[in-house]
This record gives sequence, structure tokens and C-alpha cells, in this order.
Amino acid sequence: MATVIVVTSGKGGVGKTTTSASFATGLAQRGYRTVVIDFDVGLRNLDLIMGCERRVVYDFINVINNEATLNQALIRDKRVENLYILPASQTRDKDALTKEGVEKILSELKQSFEYVVCDSPAGIERGALMALYFADEALVVTNPEVSSVRDSDRILGILSSRSRRAEQSDNPVKEHLVLARYAPDRANRGDMLTVQDVLEILAIPLLGVIPESPAVLQSSNAGVPVILDEDSDAGAAYGDLVDRFLGKDLPHRFTEIQKKGFLKRWFGGG
Repeated sequence: MATVIVVTSGKGGVGKTTTSASFATGLAQRGYRTVVIDFDVGLRNLDLIMGCERRVVYDFINVINNEATLNQALIRDKRVENLYILPASQTRDKDALTKEGVEKILSELKQSFEYVVCDSPAGIERGALMALYFADEALVVTNPEVSSVRDSDRILGILSSRSRRAEQSDNPVKEHLVLARYAPDRANRGDMLTVQDVLEILAIPLLGVIPESPAVLQSSNAGVPVILDEDSDAGAAYGDLVDRFLGKDLPHRFTEIQKKGFLKRWFGGG
């Protein structure tokens, strides 16, 4: 049976869609049939980051409304085998997402895929609550700042009380923390929360620390998930994150200030 994973956050702009794209891509790279769904009806950014915006003909809402089949709406990724994208609609209202419609699509996807990754909108509006409701596991993406962490704590409360697992007294949604846009030097100066600060507040297992990196914006603008840029810190961090999710015991990199090597110090390199 497929696992439904929601990628969520309390606050917008924390790196949630970047995480959804790279996480789904990483799972597919490792041989798992994976589909990533954009739940952000009305805005729709996932297809841009995945580089398939020109190939969108039908969307999530078309399938819910029986205006297209799931097979017609799914977009096969050109770079990574086993990876598919189900885009959101830019023209519909979020009320078009019904619990019955979402459940029907997820049930159908579970027949063909091993992982269903749901890119949730920020906050607690309808699209976000729908994505959270059906989750088996959750990647809670936060930045090392008080308002972002506080809003993520609220999301954890919703996961524990308003998910289908909570309603049915089933095992709780398995929660994972993704700390994005982390800069160890700024954390050391007290300009942002440290990894330990965030862990003490949220008290859920740390899956990955994604460093602040220009590669994230560059990759997004190019329509390429940053995990495919293996030479970048952010790409390597997402690779580690996926491997940890799949059970590998890896140390967390990018949590300490990188010391310059001898040659870089000598020649003044960064």
C-alpha cells in the first residue's frame, strides 16, 4: 500500500514547494514510483519548479469534477523515471477541493504508486486541511525564526487532532522536521534560532537541515528541483534527507560553520 506524505508549514515562503519537488524527485531517483500533487488551488507553483508548466492540460480539479481522467492529468517527469506530477488549477476556487473527490483520487493513485507526496498550501485554509487530513506521514518545513516555528507548532496540533488517523483513533501521522534556510554563522550570532532551539520548541524528529543557498533560487528559476544539483549544499542536503527518510543513518551536515581549507585561506577563497 502506498504511503501518503504531506509537505506542510504554517507560514508561506519557507521552502515547502522546493522541498516537495526535491523530496519526490529523490524518492523517484531511488527507484520508487512517486507522484507529487499540488494542493495549492488558485496559485499553482509546483509545475514551475518541476519545469513542466507548458505541459499542463488538465489538473487536479478537472479530475475531481470528472472533466478528465487521472491518466490525462498526470504529467510524466522528463528527467527522472518513476516520477509524475498532478498540477493544481490556477482558475478554480479552493472550495472545488472536496473530501470525497480528494479521497477518490488518492485511492486511485495508491494503486499505481508507492509514494504520494502532497504539496500543501501554507496555513490552515481548505487546500491545506485536505492535504493534512489524508496524510500517513508529514514533512513539517520551517525556517529558524520564531514566527515560522510558532506557526509550525500549530500545524502539528492540527495533524494530531484533525487528520483522518486522529478521527479513527489510528496510529498518529508520523512527523518529520525539515529546517530550511539555515545559516550556522547567523545562528551563532543570535540572528536566527539554532537547530537545537527549533528542536526544543517543536519536539519532533529532525529529518534534514537545508542550508541557505543561492542554488535554491537558481534551480527554481530554471525549473529544476535543487536535489538534481548535486554539487550544491542544498542539493546534497536534500539527498541526505531522502536517504534518512528511507532509513539510512546519516549525520546532519550544514549545521556548523564551514571552516576554510588551507588553500582557500591562503588564496582568499570563500
